[in-house]
Amino acid sequence: MKYGFARNLRLRPLMLALFVTLTVPVFFMIVWVTYLSNDAIARSNAAGLVERFRSEAIQNIQSTFDPIKSLVASAAQVGNAEHDFFSDNRSLGYLFTILLHSERIVAMYIGAEDGSFRQARRIEPAGGVDGNLAPPDTQYAYRWIEAGGDPTPDNYVFLDGDRQELGRSSQPTAYDPRTRSWYQMTAEAGSPIITDPSVFAAFDLIGFTVAAPYYGDGQLLGIAAADITLDGLSDYLAENRISPGTLSFILDDQGRVIANSERLRTYSSENGRVELRHVASLDDPLPAVAFGSRPRQGDGLYSFSHGGSEYLGSLSTLPPEFGKRWQLFVVTPLHEFTSAFEENNFRLLMFGLVAIVLQVAIIYFLASVLSSPLERLATKVDRIQDLTAERLPPLRSPIREVAVLSRAIETLDTTVKSFAAFVPWGLVRQLLESDQKLELGGHSRFLTVFFSDLESFSTLSEEMPSQELLLRVSGYLQLVTRAVNDETGTIDKFMGDGVMAFWGAPTLLENHAWHACVAALRIQHGMKGLNATWQAKGQKPLNVRVGIHSDAVLVGNIGSQERMSYTVMGDGVNIAARLEGINKEYGTRICISHSVFKEAGERLCVRPIEDVAVKGRRALIPIYELVGAFGVD
Repeated sequence: MKYGFARNLRLRPLMLALFVTLTVPVFFMIVWVTYLSNDAIARSNAAGLVERFRSEAIQNIQSTFDPIKSLVASAAQVGNAEHDFFSDNRSLGYLFTILLHSERIVAMYIGAEDGSFRQARRIEPAGGVDGNLAPPDTQYAYRWIEAGGDPTPDNYVFLDGDRQELGRSSQPTAYDPRTRSWYQMTAEAGSPIITDPSVFAAFDLIGFTVAAPYYGDGQLLGIAAADITLDGLSDYLAENRISPGTLSFILDDQGRVIANSERLRTYSSENGRVELRHVASLDDPLPAVAFGSRPRQGDGLYSFSHGGSEYLGSLSTLPPEFGKRWQLFVVTPLHEFTSAFEENNFRLLMFGLVAIVLQVAIIYFLASVLSSPLERLATKVDRIQDLTAERLPPLRSPIREVAVLSRAIETLDTTVKSFAAFVPWGLVRQLLESDQKLELGGHSRFLTVFFSDLESFSTLSEEMPSQELLLRVSGYLQLVTRAVNDETGTIDKFMGDGVMAFWGAPTLLENHAWHACVAALRIQHGMKGLNATWQAKGQKPLNVRVGIHSDAVLVGNIGSQERMSYTVMGDGVNIAARLEGINKEYGTRICISHSVFKEAGERLCVRPIEDVAVKGRRALIPIYELVGAFGVD
């Protein structure tokens, strides 16, 4: 069939006409406008990045201190409410929970007005106290000093990472918290404070003390305080540079350096007293020039020149509610933002001039040879995508080749989307990324299989109206699905009131046994809430039984070429299903195999049951009841 020019334009003359009419003048206009505007864009981007960094950095500094200030204030409030709470060692556990809140907290302690002192603190690896080495594996210590002794003993209990006692020490001390600056400054202020910087000798780190007083009958009873380090702030500034040449500092109200992006040691100490270096006294003269060029009217963004280069500077004071007049000071070179644009402008101009000459010469040749490959490619794509004998109607496009190609792309898009509606997204992504074909078969992989079922479901289905049963089972299945998804598992199938899931495929997953156990515990916890709701309505509770087993199983696609299912098969699946049923025999809720305990047992709380026989296996399998897990609510 022949097509007239009025209906379908020919590609070769159309390409020539469009290029000459549009490309040449538009290209020169784009080069000119781009050349003029790039510099302004670079400056605007630099200012925007500085402003965003300023906002994020100030928020980070506040988020470092605010939770710790709140914890110290809450400890002081405990002292206000319970006057004798900190008078004995029952308070040490409470102080330890505050210590664990942040890695920056070195010690949490209470200094009382009677001279007593109680502390939970970290112990530096291979460190100790008062010149004496702590026992190996020591990470923490309890410390207390009772007032009135003669001599006064300084008591330590050394703890490992699990708070198990490793040893004790006690020796005379003259330490009196009431003589320390943090105590006197807080008592004088009568409100929470952040002290000036000091050096924590045990850690060789600069830090501050956050302290708050507590009272009884209008009289000062003591001070709650926490020592925190600021080494993380320099790391934050170093790891979040706006550009490679950007310098950023945290300064006090006198311009002295507290933290810096170069991780330089900008302080010295003598007898515990810290001397901070002023930003203008650093070895690099750039910060001094930038600080001297700051706007006299206060904070803000400004520009200045140094050494023939232009820079942007930013000085911002932290909000008053922070409690310290610290400043965030940023210096960034503009050439790191404009140089790429300048080089690109030059390359664009040179390339454009050469390209205009060459394109005019070769466009005719390209137009003449382009139509034939496009037609052949369109025919090939059409045959690949044409899955049925019936041909798709032609796309009404003024260019025949584009119409064919567009139709093929639309068909491919529709096919992929339809395929994804029946196959898990993870498998689809894996196939697309690896260019693998979807084929029957699988491979062996060590993973964790999970089965859950409702207890006495048959009896409930006979006693309960079908609509109510459907709603309650749906609530249970929704809970299971959410728990499995939250722990990065894969739902295999729903079998009435039962659920089969697995961890470790299609994507490899470390600690898959741990994730499966956590999901089971979350399901049991969630069922308590559902049962409470149902019982409040006068309905019977539902109990869930779970079996979990880790084993090498076959995972992949089974079925036929017309219909496949991604699932797991093997003896390990049967064992997991058997463990779910064993709960009925032992009156348990979650039953796990020894292989699960072997994979994640150090973090699990289990009760051994006994060795059981499983159909198909000669050896007995040790099984356990899972009752909890460390770190799981």
